[in-house]
Amino acid sequence: MPGRLRGDFFGGLTAGIVALPLALAFGVASGAGAAAGLYGAIVLGFIAAVLGGTRMQISGPTGPMTVVFASVLAVVGGDLGVAMAAVLVGGLVQIGLGVLRAGGLVRFIPYPVVSGFMSGIGVIIILLQSAPLLGAPPLSSPLAAVLGMAGVLAQFNGQALLLGFLTLVIVFRTPMAISRVVPAPLVALLAMTGLAAGAGFAAPVIGDIPRGLPALVLPAFTLETWTTVLLLGITLGLLGSIDSLLTSLVADSITGTRHHSNRELVGQGIGNMLCAFVGGLPGAGATMRTVVNIKSGGRGRMSGVVHSLFLVALLLGLGPLAERIPLAVLAGILIKVGVDILDYRMLRLVRTAPRADVAVMTAVFVLTVLVDLIVAVGAGVVLSMMLIIHQLARQSRFRVRALPRAAGASAAADLESGIRVIEIDGAFFFGSASQLLDRVDQVIGTRVAVFDCSRVPFMDLSAQFALEEMIERLNALSIVVRVVVPPAIHAQLLSLRAPQLPVEILREDLGTTLAEARKLVELSV
Repeated sequence: MPGRLRGDFFGGLTAGIVALPLALAFGVASGAGAAAGLYGAIVLGFIAAVLGGTRMQISGPTGPMTVVFASVLAVVGGDLGVAMAAVLVGGLVQIGLGVLRAGGLVRFIPYPVVSGFMSGIGVIIILLQSAPLLGAPPLSSPLAAVLGMAGVLAQFNGQALLLGFLTLVIVFRTPMAISRVVPAPLVALLAMTGLAAGAGFAAPVIGDIPRGLPALVLPAFTLETWTTVLLLGITLGLLGSIDSLLTSLVADSITGTRHHSNRELVGQGIGNMLCAFVGGLPGAGATMRTVVNIKSGGRGRMSGVVHSLFLVALLLGLGPLAERIPLAVLAGILIKVGVDILDYRMLRLVRTAPRADVAVMTAVFVLTVLVDLIVAVGAGVVLSMMLIIHQLARQSRFRVRALPRAAGASAAADLESGIRVIEIDGAFFFGSASQLLDRVDQVIGTRVAVFDCSRVPFMDLSAQFALEEMIERLNALSIVVRVVVPPAIHAQLLSLRAPQLPVEILREDLGTTLAEARKLVELSV
């Protein structure tokens, strides 16, 4: 078996084993049943792997999508047909976003944000798997895992801990020569499951797995429910898109590749639409399963296909082979994934990196662990934008100087030339516009005011309004105004037809404008 295909096979198989209990749990939590989670993992996992834009991504039901779908099912009174109509709309929204090329916006997420949520995901995985590692039932959130540790210790299972500990030893210490042939997580899974079965350990296991192929479900809605279906469908589509693209970024960061955002959205959308017709839970790119796949050798689309085919095989009769897998073994495998996903490159730079970047990373990390991944990324992007705006505003320079009456003379030697030059250097936008209005007093008493914006790379509407307000004040004081701008901004101002910025006062060359200003002063004497 060629190396790439072998890696995809073992990666997909390991990801499928990890996906199994998650899919079942998400299905139960949604209210649609364990089988719905499994159907969603199979259909979405297969379609997104074949049609999506991230080759090694594993897709299926995720926590955020499950929560929203559960609320959809509750709002429609448990009517599965109407709930699946919302899933269908969500898939159409994702396809629309992909066609409109909205997926490219994910490229603008700053690295400290990516680093923060990657490390946050790693910590979440470790915290959530601490209870199964000790033989206790899994807890719902990282905070619950920390606060409920006393209860977890009260349910301590020594046999489960032994299996988990040996699993950790295998996944951390297996020589690379062996891992290249058979991934260490799969070695641990087979060895520890065999040990548990042979020794008769009473450790918690995956348990019963649904059997049989899904029946056809026809999404339906009435005039009374169409607005609810539409709004909830849009929510599912947007959430699934964000969730998937964030996982794609994690995959890119680990493998050093670049995904195709818009193709990923289209693939996810088609997958979720098909989930609606089999009663499957909607989903997205799943970070934990994707990282498991990558760490187990998966690099191509075949890994996602193998993941889905493995789950299909369980439905068709191989379920008993997986029902006896101890949850502590899965926990050990996932804890290794959590340790690997921590962004050590950024963590090593915490003391030397710019404070602003460290602050963003820390904020995203804390919000990821304690609140929600999507909230954390949104907050991190907004915080990064605010910091960039602050830096741009600080870099903008505003200076008022007197122009000498005679060329070559010093301004100090002739302050009564009657001309003031207001120099604006740098970005002129809402973050820096107020600095202009603060200098109006320095211009009062002159005859001609020249605004030198020749070194302004861009000017937004807030800056234009601030400039207009300044010009209006100066005109009220009978001060003649000229504005020098680059050609692009000149055309921009003319197209806006601003009343205080007519074509008569706009210029593109500073030298000729200053000569004109001198003549205007001479004529006014």
